[in-house]
Amino acid sequence: MNPTKEIVFHVAKLLQKKERLLFTKIAELAFDGFETREQLSIGELAGRPFGPIAPGERWGGDWTYGWFRASFAVQEEAAGKRLAAVLDYGSEATVYVNGAVRGAMDLQHHDLTLTRSARAGERYEIVAEAYAGHAGVRPTFGESRVCVFEEDVYQFFIDLECLYDLRNHMDPNALRVAEIDRCLTQVFAVFDRSLRGEAMADNAKRCRAIMEPLLACVNGSTSPLLYMMGQSHLDIAWLWPIQETQRKVARTMSNQLALMEEYPEYRYVQSQPYLFQTAKELYPELYGRMKRAVAEGRIIPEGGMWVEPDTNLPGGESLIRQAMHGKRFFREEFGKDNEMLWLPDVFGYSGNMPQIMKGCGLNYFASVKMFNTYDNAGDPFPYNTFYWEGIDGTRILSHLLDYGANYPIRINPSFLIGQWNDRAQKDGIATRLTQFGHGDGGGGANRDDLEFMRRLENLEGVPRTKHGSPIAFFEDAAKRGDPVATYVGELYYPAHRGTYTTQAPIKKLNRLTEIALRETELWGAAARLSERRAYPYAELDRLWKILLLHQFHDILPGSSIHRVHEEAQAALAALNEQVNGLAADARDTIAGAGGAGVTAFNALSWARKGLVALPGGAKGISDAAGRSLPVQWHEGVGYAEVEAPSMGWAVYTVRQEEASAEASPAIAPEPAVRVSGNRLENECLAIVVNERGELASIVDKATGTEWADGNCNVMRMYRDQPSDFDAWEIDRRYRMAMLELDEPAVVSVAANGPLFAALRVERRLNRSTLIQEIRVRAGSRRVEFRTTVHWRETNKLLKVDFPVRVHAGESMQEIQFGYVKRPNHASRPHDADRFEACQHKWSALAETNRGFALLNDCKYGISVDGGTMSLTLLRAPTYPDETSDQGTHDFTYGFLFWDGSFFDSPVVREAYELNVPLTVARGRARLTRRSFFETDAASVIVETVKLAEDGSGDWVVRLYESKGASVSCTLRADVPLHAVRETNMLEEPIAAPPFDVDGNAIGLAFRPFEVKTMRLAVNEDPL
Repeated sequence: MNPTKEIVFHVAKLLQKKERLLFTKIAELAFDGFETREQLSIGELAGRPFGPIAPGERWGGDWTYGWFRASFAVQEEAAGKRLAAVLDYGSEATVYVNGAVRGAMDLQHHDLTLTRSARAGERYEIVAEAYAGHAGVRPTFGESRVCVFEEDVYQFFIDLECLYDLRNHMDPNALRVAEIDRCLTQVFAVFDRSLRGEAMADNAKRCRAIMEPLLACVNGSTSPLLYMMGQSHLDIAWLWPIQETQRKVARTMSNQLALMEEYPEYRYVQSQPYLFQTAKELYPELYGRMKRAVAEGRIIPEGGMWVEPDTNLPGGESLIRQAMHGKRFFREEFGKDNEMLWLPDVFGYSGNMPQIMKGCGLNYFASVKMFNTYDNAGDPFPYNTFYWEGIDGTRILSHLLDYGANYPIRINPSFLIGQWNDRAQKDGIATRLTQFGHGDGGGGANRDDLEFMRRLENLEGVPRTKHGSPIAFFEDAAKRGDPVATYVGELYYPAHRGTYTTQAPIKKLNRLTEIALRETELWGAAARLSERRAYPYAELDRLWKILLLHQFHDILPGSSIHRVHEEAQAALAALNEQVNGLAADARDTIAGAGGAGVTAFNALSWARKGLVALPGGAKGISDAAGRSLPVQWHEGVGYAEVEAPSMGWAVYTVRQEEASAEASPAIAPEPAVRVSGNRLENECLAIVVNERGELASIVDKATGTEWADGNCNVMRMYRDQPSDFDAWEIDRRYRMAMLELDEPAVVSVAANGPLFAALRVERRLNRSTLIQEIRVRAGSRRVEFRTTVHWRETNKLLKVDFPVRVHAGESMQEIQFGYVKRPNHASRPHDADRFEACQHKWSALAETNRGFALLNDCKYGISVDGGTMSLTLLRAPTYPDETSDQGTHDFTYGFLFWDGSFFDSPVVREAYELNVPLTVARGRARLTRRSFFETDAASVIVETVKLAEDGSGDWVVRLYESKGASVSCTLRADVPLHAVRETNMLEEPIAAPPFDVDGNAIGLAFRPFEVKTMRLAVNEDPL
């Protein structure tokens, strides 16, 4: 055998036997235990039924926890030694030593150091809470023991592996490799594996002395620099429920604190204030230690948001609140202000994130996900360090790390060499940010990582390292001028496209709750001003945090196990009910009690008409002039079309009897809508429905234009069987696996004016059924499809197609506070990669002088191919939730067309109106008509009205330009203003815009897609 190959073989073989040489057993541990499904603290164990459990016994069951305890006294022969507990409960466990959380047994096999210098006679009680899992397999209780940890032998093995790994990842012809091989040969001439105890320790020291000169060799001046960031990406829910995450927090943090005690130089970054809050509530002693470590600069609370949320699906206001609550927690608890948004595992990043980050005081962005696309990307992302420019022109210094540290890899020479050699950006950068520490289920770094770090600060042949806060990397990169590249637009992630659709009920509840919170804040502020009703600051804080938690990137996207989704649906349904209750209470307060009246509320920032249901017992309704409004009865409910001013209300009179012939004449209805057989029309459009409930024709009556380019509203079902990651992925070849849906529908008349007309469609879709009401309102170009699907499919994808006669090279899709343009073709690899994309309330195809848009109330996935817009309605993956989306789904989508430019189109407003209906309350408000806010620029939307977070009573108004245009506008406010300030998104003043005190008018100028936040000091005397 070649001598070099022989020595390499010897080292590899010895490293495999390392563990058996590191531990010398001194005592067996005998445990007692009991099982429970309760979430207990260690202080609640008294009186519990502990009983003996022996190695080899199976215990527990799905979702159960085992509590185990044992104790021992240090023997004389172990005095002065490092003692470790080698524990095996058959599962992950949180370990308490003498009553305090001190470590964990987890997937990273952290050993538990009891003491680095034992004292004879000292007693230790070990208590563990172990999780049995939920895979239908009961864990087996293993053997546990107390051991002397052979520290000198351990240090020898770290030295040995460091040199061995280094030589394996260098040019084999390098002099450095030859010197290492010669050194290793000398080491093996000295090393005696038969020794034990002190003799083995002395032998290990002699071998380390041989290796020391080679470990002291340093790099030259042109070696790259890696900024090392210790972390432990911890999914709040994924393949485990939130309840288990609460234990994972204790396991991870206790392990990391133990490492900090031994390695004072170790700095650990922890994101997600929710996890700190969890530790504070459930593990107060542990949290106290965490707080001290933060004060000492050893735990770095950095990350920017309450949780690590998905950034495609939440609304813009939700993302602001993620930062607001996240930064506030770190500031109030630790006096630390976050500067970096850290989202390591999120499935793509919205094109308006730079503006949101900058507006929330987050100056840097870091992630790892863009380079982990499972070979699904045709055009890999080109940069590591770059300026990311959002849709409004805001730029954020950004860095994309490699994904590796979310998996069980360790710090060693080959990892660091790979971090530099595998960078996407070969030119223009001299540094990289590198995370280390086990993640996904938490864990963080272990002793091996930190020992290697000590050796690898500047080891010849390995990139130099600098350990600490990631902010140091960004500050250095900005100073160097490294980021010569700018990337414009969204960071589209070319994988995980199914997450826009999977677990549809959670996505719908998220949309509904975002809208309900918007209404609660608006009407809560209005009720405070007009009726002195207390604003629910504390309750809104609590409710927002529930929503923000469930926007975590494996909950809202639908990529978790069944229990997570089941609990999320229940939590969001309860949340939605509570928030809507708060909004209704505020409206009821404004409307007053009783009276033969009803107050119609409009939460949108323009005057509008809309259908409202008459209150129970009412037969009619009249406006302020006493004129009766037309009423249409549908399925036992009376509907009237009322008008309400911008962000305000209007009072109407309710009649308890039918209008007589002598009564004030009704307002003449607009030209009647009509339905006959398979035809629906109003004065604006006419549609023809075929035997499958599809639209065979869509005609614009004003121009005679036929919009349909083939049948529209066509249901398409495909086999949905990605090669991996069921809940996450849509295979790019799915269109090749279409199922035929040829069964005819039953089409009947559902409503026939005067306010709206509708056809009812009932049909079978494979094993599922669809019931749809196709509705057209008088005077409207919007057609709605109010849909119920009884979904009984597995591994299927349901889309609805609208092929239309519009010629455009790209489509527009709404995102937070604006829209992005995406290709509707596959001309280049990056174009082809975006075959499924995320939208919010609308998507559109537009020519210079006309266009067509699809609207929705809860559907986020869409694909556009040429002139065919395909809204993704439902999926049915079977992993990790085998019952995904089974059951009944109710949703509405619709379309509209327009003539003229997109800037002059009603698309944005129509989409809002579909999602935010007028609401009513019984009673008559003291002012019969009031409008709190209105702008004179149609493209400027008032998104949020609330009271300031600091409890000052100031009003906060957030507006944005929605069409991508530079516009000036006036914001008129019917509130008694005495000061106006423009603020950042965290409500901190930055400027004083001009405003007319007498007219309560504020002049504003917007750049395209700009978000502005105004803080209004208001006289609270009710008007």
